[in-house]
Amino acid sequence: MGDSSITKVDGRHSPHGALGQVYLASGVSLSMRLWRDEQPDADKPEVARDYETVGYVISGRAELRSEGQTVLLEPGDSWVVPRGAQHTYRILEPFTAVEATHPPAQVHGRDENPLR
Repeated sequence: MGDSSITKVDGRHSPHGALGQVYLASGVSLSMRLWRDEQPDADKPEVARDYETVGYVISGRAELRSEGQTVLLEPGDSWVVPRGAQHTYRILEPFTAVEATHPPAQVHGRDENPLR
């Protein structure tokens, strides 16, 4: 018999990270987080993270800049940022997106600190 453990996370009671992210379900190898109504802002410095990220835009618009590329993200778009890639997001209008990360971003504060 396989693993029968199922985890349900009620988003109304999910913990929040220092950068505004809402932590959703998390497994051994991957996790999900929600960026809700992120507001337009000035350019942020580029960072490299110790995990791979895939995301899906629910609403709003943002630019993803990575390794010399600029991609406009709009509702219905999905994207991938490879592990270790230098990147930054520029929010153009209130932005809501769901991301999944592998390995889980929140383990050992991975999503709060860039790679050094």
